[in-house]
Amino acid sequence: METLKHECGVAMIRLLRPLEYYQKKYGTWMYGLNKLYLLMEKQHNRGQEAAGLACVKLKADPGEEFMFRERGLGTGAITEIFDTVHSYFRDLTPDQLADAAYAEAVLPFAGELYMGHLRYSTTGKSGLSYVHPFLRRNNWRAKNLALCGNFNLTNVDEIFADITAMGQHPRKCADTYIMLEQVGHRLDREVERVYVQCKAEGLEGMDITHAIERRIDMANVLKTSSAKWDGGYVICGITGSGEAFAVRDPWGIRTAFWYADDEVIVLASERPVIQTVLNVKAADITELQPGQSLLVSKDGAMRLEQINEPRGYAPCSFERIYFSRGSDVDIYRERKMLGRKLVAPILGKVGGDLAHTVFSFIPNTAEVAFCGMMEGLNEYLNEHKVRMIEALGHAPAHDELERILSLRVRSEKVAIKDIKLRTFIAEGNTRNDLAAHVYDITYGSLVAGQDNLVIIDDSIVRGTTLRQSIIGILDRLGPRRIVVVSSSPQVRYPDYYGIDMSSMDQFIAFRAAMALLAERGMTGIAAEACRKARAMLAGELPMANCVKDIYAPFTDDEISAKIAALLTPAGTRAEVVIVYQTIAGLHEACPGHGGDWYFSGDYPTPGGVRMVNRSLIDYCEREGIG
Repeated sequence: METLKHECGVAMIRLLRPLEYYQKKYGTWMYGLNKLYLLMEKQHNRGQEAAGLACVKLKADPGEEFMFRERGLGTGAITEIFDTVHSYFRDLTPDQLADAAYAEAVLPFAGELYMGHLRYSTTGKSGLSYVHPFLRRNNWRAKNLALCGNFNLTNVDEIFADITAMGQHPRKCADTYIMLEQVGHRLDREVERVYVQCKAEGLEGMDITHAIERRIDMANVLKTSSAKWDGGYVICGITGSGEAFAVRDPWGIRTAFWYADDEVIVLASERPVIQTVLNVKAADITELQPGQSLLVSKDGAMRLEQINEPRGYAPCSFERIYFSRGSDVDIYRERKMLGRKLVAPILGKVGGDLAHTVFSFIPNTAEVAFCGMMEGLNEYLNEHKVRMIEALGHAPAHDELERILSLRVRSEKVAIKDIKLRTFIAEGNTRNDLAAHVYDITYGSLVAGQDNLVIIDDSIVRGTTLRQSIIGILDRLGPRRIVVVSSSPQVRYPDYYGIDMSSMDQFIAFRAAMALLAERGMTGIAAEACRKARAMLAGELPMANCVKDIYAPFTDDEISAKIAALLTPAGTRAEVVIVYQTIAGLHEACPGHGGDWYFSGDYPTPGGVRMVNRSLIDYCEREGIG
């Protein structure tokens, strides 16, 4: 019910034929540009704060621009940047617009290599200077670099110290700038390595330039620049001479998929967008593997190379639960299974009384899990009907069969998101009153005083919308009991690999555990956990996740009950209970995505463990604990 921010998505296109080919076959030389727009628009769920694109012309003459970039801010950034690009073409005659050779020679953004980016900030830093792609300019085409990515590094300070010790002077201490400087520096060294090689062969002038552009090996660049990166990432880049690459983190935390044929090579953060935009089958699309890079040379030759050895396999489970498009065949099936896994605990909370229970979902992203839940409930009810018929013990009368067979699982569209609360609305009581009306209800959708109401959501992270809006508005329908169901387990730990949740007190599960410690006179556990965390960061103890100690004294059910109490607004008449997915249920539903650190606290990288301990210390210092 609360929007989580996933920092970004990427798209990359390399055309393998001359622009004239696409003009003749598809009626426009803008084939690549149009496909990039669709790939970005289809991934708008991954970033709505900013967008940017870059383009390289492979055949630009000296003195002409060969690398182009456009960036924009805001939810309409995709439209804005493509409108700006197309503004260069508006004054052309129809003949000029249809002339691929003219476009290639004269027009900006008429190239063979495109890269796009959608941004959600996880750092709190905003403004156009933080919007990807980032550019590193040079008079040598091969040394020009545009970089973008879906990533968050946990050890930026360490890497910053390393590169400044080498004499570099980055303009900003932000992970994107750091990566740009690292990769750019290694690209410079690679160009110089090839230059020395060519010079030794007796090459001179433009022959050296052309030889360098043919021989650059981006695998060398990536291996030497990415070795110390700790975090989740898919980094994409293009050079001024036409090299393209994408590299995935060795833990497989962030995702990327690619497709190639004899016309085009495409990479994107999600598989179904490639399927839709290029009209290809899922089986034709390949996932980039952990630590692997897709490399495309200036002449369009593609290869895969292992840049960093895989370090375990921990692809982000939130990709499956929440962020990725549900149109992916596997994700759709997994989300339905998440819903089915919740049938037994839901039945327990309503006492098996399906006749007096209404089922619904909030928000729309939970609809697929709702479908799976309904399938599971219908299967349960069918089995129950069979047992009822068998229990009759005689040839049943028509009305007896009709009474049993007429039993149904009741579902209604109970709540609708009605307004978007604008940031200019006043704070305090005025804002809270308005927040209570973000959702509207369907009056008469259940029988007041008799029916239970079950609402399924993808996840419950902070619980703010539940407390301020959802529960209060649903209570107006008069249910006996409101059962809020989360298709994900309790979100207990911050993410440091690309999702906007980093401080401990954001999580309702953590607040519930701390409240239980206080109620039971056990706050010393938090103080001791903080003391251990400080010792670990000082190198006095082996590193481990100290936040786990906060949850250890309590069962999942105890924490769920406390969460329900904390989120129930004063004056609520219905009993409110909360049902969470289990971690085991998550793994059964999403077997290929074991990155569950949000729920288990098992961070795949050393940086994640270090940062969660730092977050605990920050919390305890703010609260005067320990």
